[in-house]
Amino acid sequence: MPQDIAVDIAVIQSMAAVPTILETVAALTGLRFVCVARVTADSWTTCAVLDRLDFGLKVGDQLDVATTLCEEVRDTGNAVVIDHVANDERYRDHHTPRMYGFQSYFSIPLFRPDGGYFGTLCGLDPVANELSTPKVTQTLTLFAQLISTQLECDRALAETRSALSDAQANGELREQFIAVLGHDLRTPLSSIVTGADVLGMLQLPPQAGKVVERIRRSAMRIAGLVDDVVDFTRGRMGGGIAIELKQESGLKAAFEQVIAELRGDHPDSEIIADLALDGPLLVDAGRMAQLLSNLLKNALVHGEPGRPVRVRAQQQEGALEIIVVNEGPAIPQETLSQLFKPFWRGKPVYGEKGLGLGLFIVSEIAQSHHGELDVISSDGTTSFIFKMKDAVRAV
Repeated sequence: MPQDIAVDIAVIQSMAAVPTILETVAALTGLRFVCVARVTADSWTTCAVLDRLDFGLKVGDQLDVATTLCEEVRDTGNAVVIDHVANDERYRDHHTPRMYGFQSYFSIPLFRPDGGYFGTLCGLDPVANELSTPKVTQTLTLFAQLISTQLECDRALAETRSALSDAQANGELREQFIAVLGHDLRTPLSSIVTGADVLGMLQLPPQAGKVVERIRRSAMRIAGLVDDVVDFTRGRMGGGIAIELKQESGLKAAFEQVIAELRGDHPDSEIIADLALDGPLLVDAGRMAQLLSNLLKNALVHGEPGRPVRVRAQQQEGALEIIVVNEGPAIPQETLSQLFKPFWRGKPVYGEKGLGLGLFIVSEIAQSHHGELDVISSDGTTSFIFKMKDAVRAV
């Protein structure tokens, strides 16, 4: 059997409504053999069968198309309906009724969505039945149209699934490549940073010292981008942002280091910090420092130039709260819904550098800590608020 015929049989067999349609058609017409047939120029093949005559045809069985009336339906595109062969001037001497021994018969064409001919909904019986009434023929035509419509739905669904499968495969391959690339970049970047640190300890001319510092800062920025890409691919591939929860008493020191580094990177900006962290917390300190760093970078880039950025971190009744506030125009409502999506950066800012992954990674870190992340933006200020309940107990 040709592959395309086998595929068409599988499509009809997958339609849950077809057996019910065949049962209904049999009840409506009184015919004891009803089927859906795939008809080509060379073959007639059963795709679905209801046989109460022991006619002997099963799904996948084939007949010589020249021995069937479905060939005529295929050639003309018109239905054939016979109440009683013996009384029908056109078909009483036809070879097909004599060969298959039927008196009542119908064959309704099935068409593909593009207008191409698929086959027929057909039925027969050795006993004469009244089939040519408007009620019966209209109902049979309706059932044929239902099957034709389902053919289109299944075709569209198959194409969508194929496209989705290809997209998923390509996406996974791309993300695996990025993850491997990010991993392989870490070693040379580490060598560059180490080399810059060593050179920085030497007695170099002032101009050379500035070049070395630029090299070190550039390497650190590339390392940060690599970390963002690796975190992104890990999250998109189902692994989520990796965290290691443990009792941390040094979270305040980690935050102070982040703030000090960003003050150095943004000497023209003011960061006002209020860190009320005086007890151990069950967190991943490195990831929490990354969360604060990304929120601060976002505030420094998008806040009103010359206006301070405020940071408050506090623990109360076992909960951890981090708030980063910058001044500036309110963020539009349609933009708020996009902020935590990857590679989305909103309105470009002069001199802004990055991949647009910072806030996405913030949201992933918050989720990994079972925390909540919120944004409140009104005229004059924008606040990013992270809250983690039960920060002193196991998550």
